[in-house]
This record gives sequence, C-alpha cells and structure tokens, in this order.
Amino acid sequence: MSVLVLLEQRGDLKACALEAATAARSIAEASGMELNAVFIGRALESQADLLKGYGIKKVFAYENEKLTHYSNDGYAPIVRDLAQELDAKVIIGSASSIGKEFCASVAARLGIELVQEAVAVEWDNGLVAQKPLYACNIDAKIRVTSIPAMVSIRPNVVAAEQKGDDAPEIVNREMPQLDLRTVIKDITEQAAGTIELTEARIVVSAGRGIGSEENVPLIQGLCDVLGAALGASRAIVDAGWVHPSLQVGQTGKVVGPDLYIAIGISGAIQHQAGMRTSRTIVAINKDSEANIFKMCDYGIVGDLFEVVPILTEEVKKIMAQ
Repeated sequence: MSVLVLLEQRGDLKACALEAATAARSIAEASGMELNAVFIGRALESQADLLKGYGIKKVFAYENEKLTHYSNDGYAPIVRDLAQELDAKVIIGSASSIGKEFCASVAARLGIELVQEAVAVEWDNGLVAQKPLYACNIDAKIRVTSIPAMVSIRPNVVAAEQKGDDAPEIVNREMPQLDLRTVIKDITEQAAGTIELTEARIVVSAGRGIGSEENVPLIQGLCDVLGAALGASRAIVDAGWVHPSLQVGQTGKVVGPDLYIAIGISGAIQHQAGMRTSRTIVAINKDSEANIFKMCDYGIVGDLFEVVPILTEEVKKIMAQ
C-alpha cells in the first residue's frame, strides 16, 4: 500500500508540486504507508535535488519529448497503471488549471472518488479533506469513505516544507505505447510575461473603482514593484479592460496568496469566493461601507488615485534598501 503524489511540471517542477508532496507526506506519515511520486515530462535529473526532504521513497520518471507539455491522453493512462501497480490507496495532485483536469481524468479511469481544491488533508482511518463550499461561506470536512481515493490541493494553501535532506530514488521507466490524439508542439505565452495568477505569492486586483481601462497601468505599476500578479474583478473583465484570464472570483480563478491587495473592489460575495483564503488581505476603497472592509485584515479608506502612487513609491524605497 502506498501514497502517490503527482509532480506537476511545465519544463520545471512547479511550486504546487512541492506543496502537494508536503501534503502527501503528512498522509503517509499518519497512515504508515510508503510515499512515492510520478513525474512525466523531461529533465527531472537536473531538478532532483528539489525533491530532497519530502519523504518520497521513489520517483517514477517517464521522460519523453512528446510529453513535455501536458497531454490528457498521455499522462492519465500512465498514472492509472502506476497507481494500480503500486497499490496506491491515496493519490494527491495539484488543483492548478492543468492539475484539476489531470486529477479528474485519473480518478475517472480508476473509478475512485476525488475531492477537488482541498485546502487541507489528513488521515483519520481514512482520507479527510477540508475545502470551502457555498462561495467560501463554510469550510467543510469531507470524509472519503472509500479507498483508493484522490484529492487535489489548491495552490498556495499548503507551505512546501522539507524535513532533512534524504533524496528519493529515481526510477526511470520506459514510456508505454500511447495513442496520442493531440500533441502540443509549441506554446505562445501571453505577451505580458506576468506571474501565473493562481500560483502567485502576491496578487494585486483591480475593480470598477479604477474608473477606466486607461488606469490599469497604475495598478500594474504596483504589481511590478511588488513582484505580484495582476488580478481583476468580473466588472472590469466584462468591460473589456483586462484579459478574462485575470478574473478572480466564483466564475474566475481562485487564489490563495500570502498577500492580496484589492483596489477599487467592492467585495461582492462572488469575488470573495475567489480570494478569501488569502493569508493577508488589504483593501483600498473610497467607500467606507464597501463589503471588502468586512473581511480584510487592513483597510485604507481613500482615493486610490492618491493612495496607489504613494504605496508604489514607498515599496520602491523599501526594495532599494
């Protein structure tokens, strides 16, 4: 019996892969099961040191140029067969944009239960996962009564933590014969070169209060000095001021950064559903009655066109020290 963690990569191992490994280690330690991992892609050897201290006994590496980029046809059958071979009772992946599809495909092929977007997991004579429900109005503990079971961990909610420097054994596997209906040969990134929103440690989001599309660079300037990802409310996405991929909320992306700064955002429940798991929330709004002030850690009541330039300059001074 074992616990299997899916190590997500996009050329490099993603931070969410190490977060999933940390969660998987806690399950393995509590259950007494062996922890193993699977890596599909290429160039694992150069990154192997990153996996020290996570309690992983073996990493089963399937390296192939065709699978550098995620392929449902390629990845899911490999994990299905490996999970059956290792008698994996718990499989843990990441609830990233790719990871959620990947986990769902594996669970469907294995015919097992899956809890998506968990914010915590534990072992209590079975798998127990915690996740927000009803637009984050409640935190539910879900006990999975059947084993094997699977869970995906929301990025940024589990701190990746190494214990010691024990390195896993890398087991190189032959790539099975796969019938790939599609192969990704190249990816054209969005020109901005911004930080991936769901994995960012700092997110600065803009709302209708910024007034117009011409004021988006003001918010982007603060993002640049903080090393933050730019987010947005649905209102300005619908208005066409920013790309839809930047939307945070119930119908957008769910983020959980260390710091979330909401600028000109009223704080409707739909927006809160996408960011309320952030560790520290700062709100800037001229309306003292805005809902965002009811759930933020720090609030600034003021004109964002005065506050944001001052904040940006002060951050620049601190960074220069």
